[in-house]
Amino acid sequence: MTAEQINLEIEKALNEIRPFLQSDGGDISLIDVIDGKHVKVRLEGACVGCSVNQMTLKAGVETTIKKYLPQIETVENVSE
Repeated sequence: MTAEQINLEIEKALNEIRPFLQSDGGDISLIDVIDGKHVKVRLEGACVGCSVNQMTLKAGVETTIKKYLPQIETVENVSE
């Protein structure tokens, strides 16, 4: 799978979870994919200061991305 295909699959996963984040005033952007296994995202809006954003990242975002791409090992939020 090419880097472009990996990015497209991650975007599909993010589009699946995005409505839930937006309903709470937040959003998410794909920042980078390293070695096809490590995903960097940026939580935005209300998600930035939310006390449960790490739970959202693990339970929501990481799980959804791994549903599309099981080879993904980590999903990390970058703050800038």
